[in-house]
Amino acid sequence: MSTTETYNLIQSRKGQIAVLIDPDKSNKPEQINSLIEKAEFAEVDFFFVGGSTVTRNQFEFVVSYLKENSNIPIVLFPGASHQISKEADALLYLSLISGRNPDFLIGHHVQSADEVYDMEIEVIPTAYILIDGGTKSSVAYVSQTTPIPSDKLSIILNTAKAGILQGKKIIYVDAGSGALNHVPDNVIQELNQLKQPIIVGGGIRSISEIESLKESGANVIVIGNKIEEDIDFLLDIKLVTNKKWKS
Repeated sequence: MSTTETYNLIQSRKGQIAVLIDPDKSNKPEQINSLIEKAEFAEVDFFFVGGSTVTRNQFEFVVSYLKENSNIPIVLFPGASHQISKEADALLYLSLISGRNPDFLIGHHVQSADEVYDMEIEVIPTAYILIDGGTKSSVAYVSQTTPIPSDKLSIILNTAKAGILQGKKIIYVDAGSGALNHVPDNVIQELNQLKQPIIVGGGIRSISEIESLKESGANVIVIGNKIEEDIDFLLDIKLVTNKKWKS
């Protein structure tokens, strides 16, 4: 639990790419093989694994398969207490601080604490902030929490500051799976002033959006639904990495 290797990678530069794999949707070897092949070709930085409605068997199979067949770091992005695996490189220890549901603030953590505490895995305390992306996301539905409106910048900033004061090491802002709109660039720019690593996900569908979020200060940009819809988007990401825009 004391290692900081993955955290150091996350904070090392802006504009890194994470491919989000939902084991509820991608759990067959042929699907995962295709993701691995194209993700490695695109030189993505991380695999994030997690979802809102995933069984433990699905979760453990996908993590194990990725570990056996790829060298890309695996970071757990759990939607519930059972979405953990000792085979991953790191666990984003998420607290949904934009909501007021105690299960996602501390409840799931208590349920899994004994198992996580004894795991040989890097645990990264993470302030998870849900931002309105123009549609009701799975995480909003499952967690029964209300996203912060994307134009309420002061609420977003104060929520992030509260997370930092609680000891969270990463700020993760998410518009949710299938969002119509990603978290606005100006939100990332303001959060960047807090000098904490930023992860942003939800509703990101184009190379220009990736580049603008990188320029705004996002350390890791998470792509999920777009790749589920069009896996060849990873080939477009390769063109971006060839431009040497990561710094």
